Amino acid sequence: MSSATPTSARVRRLPVVGALRLGRPSDVWFKPALSVVAAVAPPSLLLMTLGRLDLVPYTMAGSLCALYAHNRPYAARAKVLAWVILGMLGGLAVALVSASLTRNAVVLVTVGALLAAVQKAVCDATRVGPPAHVILTFVSSAALFVPQTLGQAPGHLALAAAAGVWAWLVGMAPAPLRPHGPERRATAQALNAAAAYAETARGGEEGAGARSAAYAAVHAAWQTLLAVRNRPSTTRRALERLVVRAEVALAAPADADPARLRSWARAVRGTGRIPRTGDPRREEDGLRQEDDGLSPDAAGSLPDGAGPCRTDGGARLDDDSLRRDGDLLRERDELVGVAAERAVAPRPLWSRLGPLAPVAVRSALGCALAGYVSLALGAERPYWALVTAASLYQANITLTWSRAVQRVVGNLVGVLLFAAVAPVAQLGPLALVLCILACNFGAEALIGRNYWLGSVWVTPLALLVTELPGYQPTGELVTGRVVDTLVGALVGFVAAVAVTNRRAGRRVERALTTVDRARELATRLAADPSSTPAALEAARRGLAAAVVDLRATADAAAGEWWQRALPQERVVLAEQAAHRTLAATVRRRGLLPDPGTTSTYTYTEGASP
Repeated sequence: MSSATPTSARVRRLPVVGALRLGRPSDVWFKPALSVVAAVAPPSLLLMTLGRLDLVPYTMAGSLCALYAHNRPYAARAKVLAWVILGMLGGLAVALVSASLTRNAVVLVTVGALLAAVQKAVCDATRVGPPAHVILTFVSSAALFVPQTLGQAPGHLALAAAAGVWAWLVGMAPAPLRPHGPERRATAQALNAAAAYAETARGGEEGAGARSAAYAAVHAAWQTLLAVRNRPSTTRRALERLVVRAEVALAAPADADPARLRSWARAVRGTGRIPRTGDPRREEDGLRQEDDGLSPDAAGSLPDGAGPCRTDGGARLDDDSLRRDGDLLRERDELVGVAAERAVAPRPLWSRLGPLAPVAVRSALGCALAGYVSLALGAERPYWALVTAASLYQANITLTWSRAVQRVVGNLVGVLLFAAVAPVAQLGPLALVLCILACNFGAEALIGRNYWLGSVWVTPLALLVTELPGYQPTGELVTGRVVDTLVGALVGFVAAVAVTNRRAGRRVERALTTVDRARELATRLAADPSSTPAALEAARRGLAAAVVDLRATADAAAGEWWQRALPQERVVLAEQAAHRTLAATVRRRGLLPDPGTTSTYTYTEGASP
């Protein structure tokens, strides 16, 4: 389709008003908001009772790890949270040791910029998800400018580690109550997005926005379901079937039933039973069902390519038997490609870091220059400018510009909020801790609507944290934060324009070509009766690996500056075609019954749509 074809190189328009437009809140906006409060409150209140508010910044470093991985299945979330905590401790350790060895501000800014670059590259390569590297950079950069001695560093790290363990427990707490909650939410979002696209298609509209949103939601659902690489549970397999149905609706929106898709989405939420689905390609074939004397439900359970089934003696099979056999065969057929992709080991981290070199250089350069300029202007906390620059870098220059606008507007409004909150926070230690908790909740509850709205609460939070060791003049804090925000946003954006990643689009094209060639080879071998099992298995594994590589490449390259537009829909369609080919190759190997050749049933010729 034309919209999926790469266009010539072009400069994207840089929005201003559009960057501030509020979106709909996330379906689970309250989860990270409540999680961060639950993670921050106990350590902070404990230290307050001990009269050691000066140590709260270290426990908060660990507590903020509770913000991560809320979209991951719990088995994957446990690993991601553990790695995030270790990454936070690693960056904090480097910062504390550096602060202990030198007070040279230029050296400390340089260390902070290098840490920010590493954190950005690793978070992008591992696709850890929001808030990505920003929290890690904030923690390590702030620690660089807190006076330390080498003897104090182990104790401060121990506090952060203890709070990190508590944050891990908070993040995993819902697992016993809703063991498949993240997978259910992702599947429901995919079904609802597919229903919205089907409605626009039926209305005769182009629906480009709905189509892109639906493809993105389906892709996100597959990422969530494939995040756990062990053998899928019955519930997860049922959810995978529903995502397949969403994909079918995208392929044929005019034939889809939006009401049924939304009904499935409602049923998936919660803890109830997952709805069973029939064969999507047979449901609309009501005429043939009536001609053959089958009820729509029975015919909807037939395997792919099958018409009404009869035994060799000509007697019609029992409808319940048809449904059971058809469901089993179809479910295995639909999911075999997904299972093959799950079986492929992820690429090594070092191989995923290579394409992100321009992003790392951009981050290091922008953060370092922002810190140096802030120092030249006499700032006492140049890490504010450094963190502002680090927070800007998104997938492309347009998104980076939008983030710069959002950051500046949010911080400017945020300092006004801090000026109003500061007198209350200075009433006493408990008031200060409660204000910090309120800002944590407000930031995470609202940041899903728009980044600038979350920044309105992040700014007073950061300023209140500086008052934990002791009172700071409000006017000086406000002035310093405004100046550092403007410096970080301006210098950081200039660095983003100066350092581009023009090879990203070519990598996606090469990955698409690799998938196409691997699929052609697998198709040819599957159709050749003389192909050996070893050759077919090698082709199947090669295609599965190519699909995994395509997904990682497309995610890393999503929209760089000064390059050809990325063929996002071609990527999704290539993945779907590859899954179908993977299913065919496994069937050819004899690991799956061929619905067109099984000796158990005799199928009506020409019944497949």
